Amino acid sequence: MTNSASKASNFPKLVSAGADAVIVYLGEGISVSVNQQVLAAVKAVEEQLSDVVLDLVPSYNSLMVYYDVLRTDEPEIRERLRKTLSDLTSDDQELIGKHHRIPVYYDESVGPDLARIAETNNCSVDDVIKAHTEQTYRVYAMGFAPGFAYLGEVNEKIRTPRLDNPRKRITAGSVAIAESQTAVYPSSSPGGWNIIGRTSTQLYDPSSGTISPLNVGDEVEFYSVSKEQFVDDGGDTETLS
Repeated sequence: MTNSASKASNFPKLVSAGADAVIVYLGEGISVSVNQQVLAAVKAVEEQLSDVVLDLVPSYNSLMVYYDVLRTDEPEIRERLRKTLSDLTSDDQELIGKHHRIPVYYDESVGPDLARIAETNNCSVDDVIKAHTEQTYRVYAMGFAPGFAYLGEVNEKIRTPRLDNPRKRITAGSVAIAESQTAVYPSSSPGGWNIIGRTSTQLYDPSSGTISPLNVGDEVEFYSVSKEQFVDDGGDTETLS
């Protein structure tokens, strides 16, 4: 048996996550194919275990399953999950997500780490902007805050480690990079990612009936806009330090 085949045989792997949850691991690392398997698992569990499942939280390579302890227990939910996922397949056509285009004002006044990322990677600010906007990103996971989408993967030319000292407050709409991931801060919060610009697009609006327009499996494309367009669209020009 090959090493890859051996690794594949280890999944799905079920791990206890407290009194009312089980984590199902479908693979390792950041991978589109594994993330597709996660989405296929979401669909299968919703169809087969809706009588006992309270909530599902998909991530890069895993699925958190919250269940009703008044209707089932961990041994039973594990058995039902194994049976449901035993013949799991992902249909790329069925599971394709939505495509989102997000405007970004790239400037040091709202992106205080823009110049440093360019210097660290031996390129120009324009090169950073070009690298960030020339590809499409996949939504691999949601969290740490409502509406915060982890997007990947960033071009190797501009990958930059998280800040050693996180900022106490980052303005909502700030567009950031950390290692191979990029994201938009949906609301003002502390954070340790490198800020390169800001968008006027609102990604957290609980009054709309949905936490975020983004979901795991969706695609995101960023495009550059002028300060005038950013302001006209309602963008916040508050300066970050």
